[in-house]
Amino acid sequence: MSSVPSLLSRTSARFRGRRADRPCRDRWNTWDAPKAEVLGVARTLTSATRVVDVMHLLRPEDGIEKYYTVNPGSAFADGLDSYLSGLGIHVLSWEEATRRPFDLAVSCSVHPTMRRLDAPLMVLPHGAGYNRLVTESTGDALAPAGLSRRELMWRGKVVPKAIGVSHQEQIDRLAEICPEAAPYALAVGDWCFQRITASMSHRDRYRSRLGAVDGRRLVVVHSTWSEHSLLGRHPELPLRLVTSLPADEFAVAAVFHPNVWARHTPAGVLERLGAAVDAGLMIIPPQEGWRAAVVASDWVVGDHGSTSFYSAAADRVTMLAATGLDELDPLSPAAAFARGAPRLDPDGDVLAQLLETARRHDPAELRPVVDGQLASVDTSGEVTRARMYEFLARRGVRVPPGAPRPLPVPAPEPVRRAQVTAYDVTGTHDAWGTVEIQRRPLVAGHHTEALGFYAVTTEENHPHWPAAAEVLARTVAEAEVAALDWIADAALRHENLNVLVARLDETRCLVQLRGGRQLEARTERSWGARRPALDPVLLGSAVNLWLTDPERSKDLTDGLTLRTGEWSVGVAFTPPTPIL
Repeated sequence: MSSVPSLLSRTSARFRGRRADRPCRDRWNTWDAPKAEVLGVARTLTSATRVVDVMHLLRPEDGIEKYYTVNPGSAFADGLDSYLSGLGIHVLSWEEATRRPFDLAVSCSVHPTMRRLDAPLMVLPHGAGYNRLVTESTGDALAPAGLSRRELMWRGKVVPKAIGVSHQEQIDRLAEICPEAAPYALAVGDWCFQRITASMSHRDRYRSRLGAVDGRRLVVVHSTWSEHSLLGRHPELPLRLVTSLPADEFAVAAVFHPNVWARHTPAGVLERLGAAVDAGLMIIPPQEGWRAAVVASDWVVGDHGSTSFYSAAADRVTMLAATGLDELDPLSPAAAFARGAPRLDPDGDVLAQLLETARRHDPAELRPVVDGQLASVDTSGEVTRARMYEFLARRGVRVPPGAPRPLPVPAPEPVRRAQVTAYDVTGTHDAWGTVEIQRRPLVAGHHTEALGFYAVTTEENHPHWPAAAEVLARTVAEAEVAALDWIADAALRHENLNVLVARLDETRCLVQLRGGRQLEARTERSWGARRPALDPVLLGSAVNLWLTDPERSKDLTDGLTLRTGEWSVGVAFTPPTPIL
């Protein structure tokens, strides 16, 4: 499969000649020869993913052939050629793209060098509006990137023939910053956010991919790029979240701006976040998945980046750990969002802050700010497509009837590692056999003081934690050594243990208590419900809490109820059958 996209995207003079060469090429076509050619222009990965998304509004069956190119010069262009080539699309070098005419060029970024294209240029934002002050691009400490004179003008003329914005407010700002360009501006809404809203019915599928099942709620960390971002201000916050929140109650994922990946390399990002990933953090790749994470999330901990803004627009509980006000246009809705959104103190009790903010959450509080940046969301695809097709009308391309249907965004494919192998466990047990459990991942070099007792798996290789643990679990069912034999050997080698657990299958485990008593545990199910899976470490932790509670009044054979937050599961225990 991997060879197909590279083959399809290879530049070929035979298939990509100028229009004058079409008569000799038509014999190769399966469908009718195209009437118009449109060029998608990328400058960074962020703008590339957005322009590919927008270009889907142009239908090949209407007689449109699509090409893509990279406008060179960005500091964040690393890996962009390989990304586009991997999509199986026509990719032209910048030199090729500037040597031939197109009926339209579409870009979700703008740069003066785009004047070299022989095509009317339509530019759109690559985030939620135009907000960031980037003086390296604009040469202006007051104009946000995308609306500056340096980017939009060349020798007294406006470079783009159409400037798409997400709200009339941006046209008003453009009229003050670059009045010559204002007549070319059109409020087209936000096709990206329209696809997010159209994906809400897929929330359960996205949450399943991100482990937000069995009562677990999802916290998504969002960080834009630069020293003012969440990662720039609080680089340890992802690790702090994943080690502070009970692992059975919260799943934690992270979304980082593509510029972070381009500047620091994918290997560098994953290495920097390695400890957090080992503790259970899931990292969403920069190409796709962040929109599904917005849909799936319960909380968002972010900054002034567009993905945090989109999360608030989707009515998610959104908290800011960094505001970025030092690099935002103070008149922009993004600055108003940064000033008005709830804060998270990275050094405080993050669990208490999440719960309190959720309790007080009222989407209406940020609605005026959101509505000041995202307008006509439900019609964005229709308006954007109509404007693009206007440029193609002279080629006989007609606007399709009806509005385009926004497809649900793809499910996330997070980067994650094998399961956590060591936990710090706290909890309580009542007289009726219910055990409340909180497990927090242990991270070497980060964990300083035990909150409760340690529960580890056989795969944990820390030099001290297994010797200090009270619970040891083998999580692999299909093992070389049988469960009974493994437990007998482990009990001899680890005298510190109170509980040993060996997985038998997804719903059953073998348990041995200090003193040698053995039981088989299995989850119970209600009528009409699936039988829940049984986590060996969670089970061992619950049994250990039961053993150490002097107030227990029931035997294990009466069963236990394991509770983590709002989720619970009943577990039945069966002693060995006597041999007659």
